[in-house]
Amino acid sequence: MTGSERIRDARPGDRDAIREVTLAAYAEYAPQMPELWDRYRDNILATLQAPAPAQQFVAERAAAIVGAVLLYPPGVALPGAQGRMPWPEVRLLAVAPAGRGRGVGTALMQECVRRARAAAAPVLALHTTDLMGAAVRLYERLGFVRAPELDVRVAPSLIVKGYRLDLG
Repeated sequence: MTGSERIRDARPGDRDAIREVTLAAYAEYAPQMPELWDRYRDNILATLQAPAPAQQFVAERAAAIVGAVLLYPPGVALPGAQGRMPWPEVRLLAVAPAGRGRGVGTALMQECVRRARAAAAPVLALHTTDLMGAAVRLYERLGFVRAPELDVRVAPSLIVKGYRLDLG
């Protein structure tokens, strides 16, 4: 981060700003998945409306939310997946389009890694798609590796790919 941002736990008063940042961050994928976008957007909104049991963090700059992420505990199923995730899982990493390229996504992910390690988790997992190339590059730069056994087919044309970071 450029130094003027800070990562903190989300507060109830952050809900609207988190929703705006997250929808702005993910809206770029709508044209690439027109048949799935409405369902995906509805899932994002429902998740953000009731994020428990996840921990939610935000990146804040000059009292404005510029990024957000959810860290789920072990034992929570990914929508559409058969089983429950045995490890903590990162979901809905979002950085405001105007705030990209400043290390906000990296800082949010590092906070997730820090918290997973503090909870003695052996692995941190996440899911993403090939559409999200910048996110995939970020995750791989942080040491996440493909975990095909975690893949979920959410539509005939879309596989949500699993990634994992060994924390041991």
